[in-house]
Amino acid sequence: MLRVAVPNKGSLSEIASEMLYEAGYTGRRDPRALNVRDDRNGVEFFYLRPRDIATYVGSGALDVGITGRDLLLDSGSTATEIASLNFGDSTFRFAGEPGRFTELSDLNGVRVATSYAGLVGAFLERNGVTAELVSLDGAVESAIRLGVADAVADVVSTGSTLRAQGLEIFGPVILDSTAVLISSGNEVEGSATLQRRLQGVLVARQYVLIDYDVPVALLEAATKVTPGIESPTVSPLQDPAWVAVRSMVRRVDTNQVMDELHAVGARAILVSAIHAARI
Repeated sequence: MLRVAVPNKGSLSEIASEMLYEAGYTGRRDPRALNVRDDRNGVEFFYLRPRDIATYVGSGALDVGITGRDLLLDSGSTATEIASLNFGDSTFRFAGEPGRFTELSDLNGVRVATSYAGLVGAFLERNGVTAELVSLDGAVESAIRLGVADAVADVVSTGSTLRAQGLEIFGPVILDSTAVLISSGNEVEGSATLQRRLQGVLVARQYVLIDYDVPVALLEAATKVTPGIESPTVSPLQDPAWVAVRSMVRRVDTNQVMDELHAVGARAILVSAIHAARI
């Protein structure tokens, strides 16, 4: 069976489980369950700490897994990223006391606290900076006030948490992270199907189907608004002067597209959700 690692808790866990369910797989009903067999799909899921998943997959103990790009790079595992899953986005930045640091080279010879020593250490090495890394398990923004470090490297969303501790962000972005599907590199039956199904879930979440009627004389202008993935579907109507059009459009553009179609002359404009897709 294909052996798949899934986050058992944290920000990645719920959405990963939802995606697998939408992709047609059986999930766990008991949140304490450590593994679940899905015999119908030939898959066994193992629910693990997100930070450990890259290690298990890289060792070959498990075939594929869902984790954060940051956790993959921090682990030093030989597992490889095979697909981005577009959730759990985060950005890693450096921060310190206001005015003390302005650029990356200012970190030479100072202490930098982080929960991602492998990731940050590799970044500093690539950029020729030598700093003393202080590895913490969390709440690194308190490290400067408590005298443990001179600067920190942490996940940044709005920066409000760092500002609340009297810190300011400086230097380049260390990493833009997101949830990813990773592989041990071994070709295992079912892994390509899993990747294709998850990609289908992403498409279904990002696109909608739009249907509308439009006069034949305006068809070219309307299909410029809705070109679709390859090409829109155009069907005749009882009235030969009109046709029906169906196309996929990005969900975030839905209302703008509807407005543009109406302005062109399209009518009976309807939008439908996509529950599954293969592109």
